[in-house]
Amino acid sequence: MGKWSVLSVLLALVSSPVTADTPCQEDVLYLRGDWGSARFTVDVADTPELRSRGLMFVEKMPTMTGMLFAYERAQTVSFWMKNTLIPLDMIFADDAGVVQRVHENAIPGDLTSIPGGTGIQFVLEINGGMADRLGIDAGTQMRHPAIPGETAAWACEP
Repeated sequence: MGKWSVLSVLLALVSSPVTADTPCQEDVLYLRGDWGSARFTVDVADTPELRSRGLMFVEKMPTMTGMLFAYERAQTVSFWMKNTLIPLDMIFADDAGVVQRVHENAIPGDLTSIPGGTGIQFVLEINGGMADRLGIDAGTQMRHPAIPGETAAWACEP
């Protein structure tokens, strides 16, 4: 796909509006902020086994795809890139799904701890550089069924 085709796809994904009646799905995560909105197809890692494997050994990940790590409660989290083959952006969010920190372009195979901070309940991993390209930063809101409606900054409708 050429440079302009990729740009057209990204603009379409970022500019497509998400309304209150847009249904929530387990395999879709929405983000919104001052920069606009985006839709990612996600796998959910919501058990210790799935979280420990994460995106290890993934050789290629399609654009606008990622993995959502969902914890039972907000806590201090840190990640590393052991056995991870592609650069990743890590987007750390609190129990309301509000982004607190973004770590861009984590280095494949690096064993250095990447702290997410305290009070983190959700972590979205996407292709390295995508957060910067879209403008995702602290204050961005996530919308996904794993984020409880009673605490969510941007809740899924029942």
